Amino acid sequence: MAGADPFHHVRDFPFFELWGGRTIPLPKIHIPVYGDFQITKYMVLQVVAGLMTFVVFRGLASRVGSGKPTTGGFWNFWESIALFIRDEVVRPTIGDAHHDHGHGHDDGHGHDHDHGHHHHEPQALAGHHSDRFLPYIWTCFFFILFCNVLGAIPMLGSPTASTSLTIVLAVATCVHNIFQGSQQFGFVGFWKNQLPPLGLSGAMAIIIGAGLWSIEVLGLFIKHGVLAIRLFANIMGGHTALGVILGFIVLPEVAGTGLQWLVAPASILGQVFIGLLELFVAFLQAYVFAYLSTIFLSACVHAH
Repeated sequence: MAGADPFHHVRDFPFFELWGGRTIPLPKIHIPVYGDFQITKYMVLQVVAGLMTFVVFRGLASRVGSGKPTTGGFWNFWESIALFIRDEVVRPTIGDAHHDHGHGHDDGHGHDHDHGHHHHEPQALAGHHSDRFLPYIWTCFFFILFCNVLGAIPMLGSPTASTSLTIVLAVATCVHNIFQGSQQFGFVGFWKNQLPPLGLSGAMAIIIGAGLWSIEVLGLFIKHGVLAIRLFANIMGGHTALGVILGFIVLPEVAGTGLQWLVAPASILGQVFIGLLELFVAFLQAYVFAYLSTIFLSACVHAH
Protein backbone atom coordinates (compact mmCIF):
# COMPACT_ATOMS: atom_id res chain seq x y z
CA MET A 1 0.00 0.00 0.00
CA ALA A 2 1.30 3.44 -0.89
CA GLY A 3 0.51 4.82 2.54
CA ALA A 4 2.96 2.43 4.18
CA ASP A 5 5.84 4.16 2.42
CA PRO A 6 5.75 7.99 2.65
CA PHE A 7 8.33 8.27 -0.15
CA HIS A 8 6.50 5.88 -2.47
CA HIS A 9 5.45 8.60 -4.91
CA VAL A 10 8.76 10.44 -5.02
CA ARG A 11 10.95 7.54 -6.11
CA ASP A 12 11.70 6.83 -9.72
CA PHE A 13 10.80 3.26 -10.66
CA PRO A 14 11.69 1.21 -13.76
CA PHE A 15 7.99 0.31 -14.09
CA PHE A 16 4.48 1.74 -13.98
CA GLU A 17 2.40 0.59 -11.05
CA LEU A 18 -1.24 -0.29 -11.67
CA TRP A 19 -4.15 -0.98 -9.34
CA GLY A 20 -3.87 -4.16 -7.33
CA GLY A 21 -0.07 -4.08 -7.17
CA ARG A 22 0.36 -5.01 -10.84
CA THR A 23 3.19 -3.36 -12.74
CA ILE A 24 4.23 -2.66 -16.31
CA PRO A 25 8.01 -3.03 -16.62
CA LEU A 26 9.89 -0.44 -18.65
CA PRO A 27 12.60 -1.56 -21.10
CA LYS A 28 16.34 -1.22 -20.95
CA ILE A 29 18.23 0.17 -23.93
CA HIS A 30 21.69 -1.17 -24.62
CA ILE A 31 24.13 1.58 -25.57
CA PRO A 32 27.57 0.55 -26.86
CA VAL A 33 30.41 1.40 -24.47
CA TYR A 34 27.95 2.81 -21.89
CA GLY A 35 26.02 -0.40 -21.26
CA ASP A 36 22.35 -0.82 -20.36
CA PHE A 37 20.28 2.36 -20.01
CA GLN A 38 17.16 1.88 -17.90
CA ILE A 39 14.02 3.75 -18.93
CA THR A 40 12.18 4.92 -15.80
CA LYS A 41 8.70 6.18 -15.06
CA TYR A 42 9.78 9.78 -14.59
CA MET A 43 11.57 9.74 -17.94
CA VAL A 44 8.32 8.70 -19.63
CA LEU A 45 6.37 11.36 -17.73
CA GLN A 46 8.89 14.03 -18.74
CA VAL A 47 8.31 13.14 -22.38
CA VAL A 48 4.55 13.29 -21.79
CA ALA A 49 4.88 16.74 -20.17
CA GLY A 50 7.05 17.93 -23.05
CA LEU A 51 4.52 16.71 -25.61
CA MET A 52 1.68 18.36 -23.69
CA THR A 53 3.59 21.65 -23.69
CA PHE A 54 4.27 21.40 -27.42
CA VAL A 55 0.73 20.39 -28.42
CA VAL A 56 -1.03 23.03 -26.30
CA PHE A 57 1.18 25.94 -27.28
CA ARG A 58 1.63 24.97 -30.88
CA GLY A 59 -2.14 25.17 -31.14
CA LEU A 60 -2.24 28.44 -29.19
CA ALA A 61 0.55 29.97 -31.30
CA SER A 62 -1.25 29.11 -34.52
CA ARG A 63 -4.41 30.82 -33.27
CA VAL A 64 -2.61 33.92 -32.06
CA GLY A 65 -0.55 34.04 -35.26
CA SER A 66 -3.69 34.15 -37.38
CA GLY A 67 -4.31 37.72 -36.16
CA LYS A 68 -7.78 36.91 -34.88
CA PRO A 69 -8.81 36.97 -31.21
CA THR A 70 -8.33 33.66 -29.46
CA THR A 71 -11.70 32.05 -28.74
CA GLY A 72 -12.73 29.14 -26.58
CA GLY A 73 -12.35 28.65 -22.86
CA PHE A 74 -9.54 26.12 -23.23
CA TRP A 75 -7.33 28.37 -25.35
CA ASN A 76 -8.20 31.51 -23.38
CA PHE A 77 -7.13 29.76 -20.19
CA TRP A 78 -3.63 29.05 -21.48
CA GLU A 79 -3.34 32.43 -23.18
CA SER A 80 -4.22 34.24 -19.95
CA ILE A 81 -1.48 32.37 -18.06
CA ALA A 82 1.08 33.10 -20.78
CA LEU A 83 0.17 36.79 -20.75
CA PHE A 84 0.39 36.87 -16.96
CA ILE A 85 3.96 35.53 -17.07
CA ARG A 86 4.83 38.08 -19.75
CA ASP A 87 3.17 41.16 -18.24
CA GLU A 88 3.59 40.49 -14.52
CA VAL A 89 6.89 38.59 -14.36
CA VAL A 90 9.23 39.00 -17.34
CA ARG A 91 8.59 42.56 -18.51
CA PRO A 92 8.53 44.28 -15.08
CA THR A 93 11.50 42.28 -13.77
CA ILE A 94 13.87 42.67 -16.71
CA GLY A 95 12.75 46.15 -17.70
CA ASP A 96 13.59 48.18 -20.81
CA ALA A 97 16.66 48.02 -22.99
CA HIS A 98 17.77 51.60 -22.30
CA HIS A 99 18.58 50.73 -18.70
CA ASP A 100 21.98 49.46 -19.89
CA HIS A 101 22.66 49.29 -23.59
CA GLY A 102 19.47 50.70 -25.01
CA HIS A 103 18.65 51.46 -28.57
CA GLY A 104 18.89 55.04 -29.77
CA HIS A 105 21.00 57.76 -28.19
CA ASP A 106 21.29 58.69 -24.54
CA ASP A 107 21.64 62.43 -23.98
CA GLY A 108 23.50 61.90 -20.72
CA HIS A 109 20.48 62.71 -18.55
CA GLY A 110 18.88 59.29 -18.76
CA HIS A 111 16.61 60.21 -21.69
CA ASP A 112 16.60 57.92 -24.67
CA HIS A 113 16.23 59.63 -28.04
CA ASP A 114 15.69 57.62 -31.19
CA HIS A 115 16.60 60.04 -33.98
CA GLY A 116 13.99 62.54 -32.89
CA HIS A 117 11.08 60.15 -33.11
CA HIS A 118 8.87 59.64 -30.08
CA HIS A 119 7.15 56.30 -29.73
CA HIS A 120 3.77 56.39 -28.07
CA GLU A 121 2.82 52.94 -29.35
CA PRO A 122 1.44 50.63 -26.66
CA GLN A 123 3.96 48.06 -25.51
CA ALA A 124 1.53 45.26 -26.23
CA LEU A 125 1.69 46.26 -29.88
CA ALA A 126 5.19 47.67 -30.14
CA GLY A 127 6.86 44.77 -28.39
CA HIS A 128 9.24 44.94 -25.46
CA HIS A 129 12.97 44.51 -25.00
CA SER A 130 12.50 41.62 -22.56
CA ASP A 131 10.19 39.67 -24.89
CA ARG A 132 13.21 37.99 -26.48
CA PHE A 133 13.69 36.12 -23.19
CA LEU A 134 10.08 34.93 -23.06
CA PRO A 135 10.45 31.62 -24.96
CA TYR A 136 12.78 30.14 -22.37
CA ILE A 137 10.81 31.40 -19.35
CA TRP A 138 7.53 30.22 -20.87
CA THR A 139 9.02 26.82 -21.67
CA CYS A 140 10.30 26.36 -18.12
CA PHE A 141 7.04 27.48 -16.56
CA PHE A 142 4.70 25.31 -18.57
CA PHE A 143 6.94 22.25 -18.66
CA ILE A 144 7.28 22.36 -14.86
CA LEU A 145 3.54 23.00 -14.51
CA PHE A 146 2.64 19.94 -16.56
CA CYS A 147 5.21 17.83 -14.69
CA ASN A 148 3.67 18.95 -11.39
CA VAL A 149 0.07 18.39 -12.50
CA LEU A 150 0.86 14.84 -13.62
CA GLY A 151 1.48 14.06 -9.95
CA ALA A 152 -2.22 14.67 -9.23
CA ILE A 153 -3.17 11.70 -11.41
CA PRO A 154 -3.31 8.38 -9.52
CA MET A 155 -0.54 5.88 -10.30
CA LEU A 156 1.61 8.49 -12.02
CA GLY A 157 3.82 10.99 -10.19
CA SER A 158 5.58 14.33 -10.53
CA PRO A 159 8.92 14.16 -12.35
CA THR A 160 9.87 17.35 -10.50
CA ALA A 161 9.97 15.26 -7.30
CA SER A 162 13.25 13.87 -8.64
CA THR A 163 16.50 15.81 -8.26
CA SER A 164 17.61 14.40 -11.63
CA LEU A 165 15.14 16.71 -13.36
CA THR A 166 15.33 19.74 -11.08
CA ILE A 167 19.14 19.84 -11.27
CA VAL A 168 19.04 19.70 -15.07
CA LEU A 169 16.49 22.54 -15.13
CA ALA A 170 18.67 24.62 -12.79
CA VAL A 171 21.83 23.96 -14.83
CA ALA A 172 20.01 24.80 -18.08
CA THR A 173 18.75 28.05 -16.55
CA CYS A 174 22.24 28.95 -15.32
CA VAL A 175 23.79 28.28 -18.74
CA HIS A 176 20.99 30.23 -20.46
CA ASN A 177 21.42 33.24 -18.17
CA ILE A 178 25.21 33.29 -18.54
CA PHE A 179 24.81 33.03 -22.32
CA GLN A 180 22.36 35.93 -22.41
CA GLY A 181 24.65 38.00 -20.19
CA SER A 182 27.58 37.23 -22.47
CA GLN A 183 25.48 38.31 -25.44
CA GLN A 184 24.82 41.60 -23.69
CA PHE A 185 28.31 42.45 -22.40
CA GLY A 186 30.61 39.99 -24.16
CA PHE A 187 32.03 36.90 -22.47
CA VAL A 188 34.81 38.72 -20.61
CA GLY A 189 32.60 41.73 -19.95
CA PHE A 190 29.96 39.53 -18.34
CA TRP A 191 32.38 38.14 -15.78
CA LYS A 192 33.85 41.61 -15.16
CA ASN A 193 30.31 42.84 -14.60
CA GLN A 194 30.00 40.56 -11.57
CA LEU A 195 32.17 43.04 -9.66
CA PRO A 196 30.27 46.19 -8.63
CA PRO A 197 32.05 49.58 -8.68
CA LEU A 198 34.07 49.94 -5.48
CA GLY A 199 35.51 53.43 -5.79
CA LEU A 200 38.86 52.17 -4.48
CA SER A 201 42.36 52.26 -5.91
CA GLY A 202 45.72 50.61 -5.40
CA ALA A 203 46.32 47.39 -3.52
CA MET A 204 43.11 47.75 -1.51
CA ALA A 205 41.06 47.71 -4.71
CA ILE A 206 42.79 44.51 -5.86
CA ILE A 207 42.39 42.68 -2.55
CA ILE A 208 38.80 43.67 -1.86
CA GLY A 209 37.84 43.40 -5.52
CA ALA A 210 39.18 39.85 -5.84
CA GLY A 211 37.38 38.71 -2.71
CA LEU A 212 34.11 40.41 -3.63
CA TRP A 213 34.25 39.10 -7.21
CA SER A 214 34.75 35.55 -5.93
CA ILE A 215 31.75 35.90 -3.62
CA GLU A 216 29.56 37.27 -6.42
CA VAL A 217 30.52 34.48 -8.85
CA LEU A 218 29.98 31.83 -6.19
CA GLY A 219 26.64 33.40 -5.36
CA LEU A 220 25.66 33.25 -9.03
CA PHE A 221 25.98 29.47 -9.05
CA ILE A 222 24.50 29.01 -5.58
CA LYS A 223 21.38 30.98 -6.52
CA HIS A 224 20.76 28.73 -9.50
CA GLY A 225 21.42 25.66 -7.37
CA VAL A 226 18.70 26.80 -4.99
CA LEU A 227 16.24 26.59 -7.91
CA ALA A 228 16.74 22.82 -8.02
CA ILE A 229 16.50 22.29 -4.26
CA ARG A 230 13.45 24.52 -3.81
CA LEU A 231 11.44 22.87 -6.58
CA PHE A 232 12.35 19.33 -5.51
CA ALA A 233 11.69 19.94 -1.81
CA ASN A 234 8.28 21.52 -2.28
CA ILE A 235 6.97 18.88 -4.67
CA MET A 236 8.40 16.03 -2.60
CA GLY A 237 6.95 17.55 0.57
CA GLY A 238 3.43 17.42 -0.83
CA HIS A 239 3.74 13.77 -1.84
CA THR A 240 5.24 12.90 1.53
CA ALA A 241 2.33 14.57 3.34
CA LEU A 242 -0.14 12.55 1.26
CA GLY A 243 1.71 9.32 2.04
CA VAL A 244 1.80 10.05 5.77
CA ILE A 245 -1.92 10.93 5.94
CA LEU A 246 -2.86 7.76 4.06
CA GLY A 247 -0.61 5.80 6.38
CA PHE A 248 -2.86 6.73 9.31
CA ILE A 249 -5.51 4.35 7.91
CA VAL A 250 -3.60 1.21 8.86
CA LEU A 251 -2.28 2.41 12.23
CA PRO A 252 -5.39 1.61 14.36
CA GLU A 253 -5.59 -1.89 12.90
CA VAL A 254 -1.92 -2.50 13.53
CA ALA A 255 -2.24 -1.19 17.08
CA GLY A 256 -5.29 -3.40 17.68
CA THR A 257 -7.61 -0.55 18.68
CA GLY A 258 -10.21 -1.22 15.99
CA LEU A 259 -10.60 2.49 15.23
CA GLN A 260 -9.76 2.16 11.54
CA TRP A 261 -13.39 2.87 10.56
CA LEU A 262 -13.13 6.22 12.30
CA VAL A 263 -9.62 7.07 11.18
CA ALA A 264 -9.98 5.97 7.54
CA PRO A 265 -12.68 8.53 6.52
CA ALA A 266 -10.79 11.33 8.28
CA SER A 267 -7.57 10.29 6.56
CA ILE A 268 -9.21 10.16 3.12
CA LEU A 269 -10.87 13.55 3.69
CA GLY A 270 -7.52 14.97 4.74
CA GLN A 271 -5.96 13.58 1.57
CA VAL A 272 -8.60 15.32 -0.54
CA PHE A 273 -7.79 18.69 1.00
CA ILE A 274 -4.03 18.07 0.71
CA GLY A 275 -4.58 17.02 -2.91
CA LEU A 276 -6.32 20.32 -3.66
CA LEU A 277 -3.47 22.13 -1.95
CA GLU A 278 -1.00 20.18 -4.08
CA LEU A 279 -2.81 21.34 -7.21
CA PHE A 280 -2.33 24.92 -6.06
CA VAL A 281 1.32 24.19 -5.25
CA ALA A 282 1.77 22.76 -8.76
CA PHE A 283 0.98 26.19 -10.22
CA LEU A 284 2.76 28.08 -7.46
CA GLN A 285 6.08 26.24 -7.79
CA ALA A 286 6.09 26.62 -11.57
CA TYR A 287 5.53 30.34 -11.04
CA VAL A 288 8.27 30.58 -8.37
CA PHE A 289 10.79 28.84 -10.64
CA ALA A 290 9.93 31.15 -13.55
CA TYR A 291 9.99 34.24 -11.34
CA LEU A 292 13.36 33.46 -9.73
CA SER A 293 14.82 32.51 -13.11
CA THR A 294 13.72 35.89 -14.45
CA ILE A 295 15.27 37.71 -11.48
CA PHE A 296 18.59 35.91 -12.00
CA LEU A 297 18.40 36.58 -15.74
CA SER A 298 17.79 40.27 -15.10
CA ALA A 299 20.91 40.39 -12.92
CA CYS A 300 22.91 38.81 -15.75
CA VAL A 301 21.77 41.13 -18.56
CA HIS A 302 21.94 44.40 -16.59
CA ALA A 303 24.98 46.23 -15.31
CA HIS A 304 25.80 45.38 -11.70
